[in-house]
Amino acid sequence: MCNMFHKISIVCVICLVLLSSCRAKKNSISTTTTNKISQSNSYAKQETSKKQATAPLPAKSYTNVVEDYIDQFSEIAMQEMKQYGIPASITLAQGILESGAGQGTLSVRANNHFGIKCHSAWKGDYVHHDDDEDQECFRKYVDAKYSYRDHSLFLTTRGRYSFLFDLSKKDYKGWAKGLKKAGYATDPKYPNKLISIIERYQLQDFDKKALGSKKSKRKSKNKSNPEALKIYTVTKGDTLYSISKRFDISVEDLKKYNNLKDTTLSIGQELYVKGSKQ
Repeated sequence: MCNMFHKISIVCVICLVLLSSCRAKKNSISTTTTNKISQSNSYAKQETSKKQATAPLPAKSYTNVVEDYIDQFSEIAMQEMKQYGIPASITLAQGILESGAGQGTLSVRANNHFGIKCHSAWKGDYVHHDDDEDQECFRKYVDAKYSYRDHSLFLTTRGRYSFLFDLSKKDYKGWAKGLKKAGYATDPKYPNKLISIIERYQLQDFDKKALGSKKSKRKSKNKSNPEALKIYTVTKGDTLYSISKRFDISVEDLKKYNNLKDTTLSIGQELYVKGSKQ
């Protein structure tokens, strides 16, 4: 009888031990699973937060970029039209197209908004850029407004563009086609691109405003008028010092305005100057 009771007691103890072990194991599995789920949720939240923090801001639309460009340079284009007779609409459209509305490589690196290459007469600074050929020489300006002035001089001093000035200043379509005919660009669609830009952004309004026949409906964000530029042609005996005294500016400013690396001048060279005692 005692032996039987002893055996039953041993069996009960073993059962209790096994039952306790199973419960501990279940609790351990449950805790581990809960921890993994919690860690997973935490990681997911961190990733979501990280993505939100690094998400790029919405980029400006191309239209907004062009509008900003027009607001910035329309006054300069109209000044150039009044002085040199090139329609402001054509100048602005070329600037937008050639410079990518001021976002292109040449405009950023060199303030060159019209893709004008160095050519043999250029005495100023320059950069190299791939175009029709690798690493071609392009003019570099200290400020974009000098690029606009150089564009006017480029068209008015080269004989192949002279027929354009027989056209009406309101005939932007004729000017666009004429520029292609004269060889300004090799792209056969160049005239259509200029005309499309002009009509899309109503740039012809600036021609009418410059001619005094109509005020532009566009509200300009840039209210300041750019300082008018003057051109002086170097003659025999001129030095930077004598020119600086004549126009009441410093030699350093003369060098800066014209991207001069030294004081060497050549007869016939054109210099940008500001102000005048005369």
